[in-house]
Amino acid sequence: MSIILQSTVGGFSGEFTRKLPLVEQVMREHGLEPSQFVVSKDSASTPMIPMIGQFFYDYTVFFGGDKFTVTEPNDMRFLDYFLRRVMALDEMLEPSRRDGLIRRIFRWMAQPIGAP
Repeated sequence: MSIILQSTVGGFSGEFTRKLPLVEQVMREHGLEPSQFVVSKDSASTPMIPMIGQFFYDYTVFFGGDKFTVTEPNDMRFLDYFLRRVMALDEMLEPSRRDGLIRRIFRWMAQPIGAP
């Protein structure tokens, strides 16, 4: 199964949905099960000029009983951010054996990402 996608602002871009299987593959390689994740795309704010549309979106990732939110201008910027976070798992210090999946995810989400 794959990541569950939800949107209140018209769905995700075609490029996003085409690249999502690659991200899910990387997740599996890093010990994460994509079917345990839900990504929700919502408006980050009310557009100042309604005819122009949104400048930013809130992407909320739900997993287990927890969640985190990232604000990005488009789907691909979010997907790039999320992929870099998954790949950053390899760069983390060896986690304590007591840490569960949720604690590990929160720890790597809190770490900064280097410039692209």
